[in-house]
Amino acid sequence: MNKKSVVLFIPGLILLISALLAIAPFVLMILTSFTDKTVIDFAFDFSKFRINNYIRIFKNLNIGRNMFNSVVVTVCACVLNSVISSMAAFGFSKKRFPGREKLFLLYLATMMIPGQVTLIPVFIMIRTVGLMNTYPALFLPVINAFGVFLIRQFMFSLPNDLLESAKIDGASEPVLFTRIVLPLVQPVLISLTIFTFISVWNDFLWPLVIASKPEMHTLTLAISVLRSNYLSNYGLVMAGSTLAFMPPFILYLILQKQFVEGIALSGIKA
Repeated sequence: MNKKSVVLFIPGLILLISALLAIAPFVLMILTSFTDKTVIDFAFDFSKFRINNYIRIFKNLNIGRNMFNSVVVTVCACVLNSVISSMAAFGFSKKRFPGREKLFLLYLATMMIPGQVTLIPVFIMIRTVGLMNTYPALFLPVINAFGVFLIRQFMFSLPNDLLESAKIDGASEPVLFTRIVLPLVQPVLISLTIFTFISVWNDFLWPLVIASKPEMHTLTLAISVLRSNYLSNYGLVMAGSTLAFMPPFILYLILQKQFVEGIALSGIKA
């Protein structure tokens, strides 16, 4: 093996080992979900694999309701965050008004505040307006400055001449936004949707605080209860974890090209 081959082989080997180490926990999780293991290890008897854990979860533990709650909350959060963030980003990037940059910087500064700091004030607001144990209470707090920042950076790449031409042709502001701007920013909207989906789907703390009724629990909350009630049955716990893992994973596989494109293009112009 010559020197050039060694130079190419070593980085490839390092990447392969890193990839295997990253994939191993997920493989272990999926394989364990088909067993009744009381310990976590890589010793498997494939002849004893069963789907009993998945049947038990759906039949006895009402996990279907929890999955439905997670789907409703996540879809509503993705739609609402994309719509409001894109409208705000359009105003901050393409509209001229006094104090625009200072207001945006102030809005952006909210990203530096940890969510745990605003948890109690938001909880009090939700309780005051009577939204406890409702779907809006679970998805409304998702809207934040990150989506506005991401889309705004992308919108800077849109030529102003295109928008001015549309205005000359008689396009109103709603038509300009919905028929010209939104189709052009589709890649970054997909990126924001994936970010929002993963964040909301995997969120544990906020549903734990705001949803006290078991019928309003999301999938992550249901898995935490499963883990405490069936601590010794790791197969059952891993079955629930697999169900929670698959939707965002499948979504990313389907939209990974658009996701990478949206992230890359959002930094074209500051």
